Amino acid sequence: MTLDRAVLMFAGFVVLISVSLGYFVSPYWFLLTAFAGFNMVQSSFTGFCPAAIVFKLLGIKEGCAFR
Repeated sequence: MTLDRAVLMFAGFVVLISVSLGYFVSPYWFLLTAFAGFNMVQSSFTGFCPAAIVFKLLGIKEGCAFR
C-alpha cells in the first residue's frame, strides 16, 4: 500500500464514521465531515496533509501525491 492510498482510505473512513455518528448520535459530528473535506481540498492545493506525515512515520512507502 502506498501513502496516497493510505491517506485516501483514512479520509474515507473518517467521512463514513462521522456521517454515521452525525446521523445516529449528534449532528455536531457532521463538523468532522466538513473538516475532512476541507483538509482534502487544501491538501490538493498545497500537497500538505497531516495524515500523510503520520503514515510516513509509520513506514508506509511514498506514492505520487504526497512525499
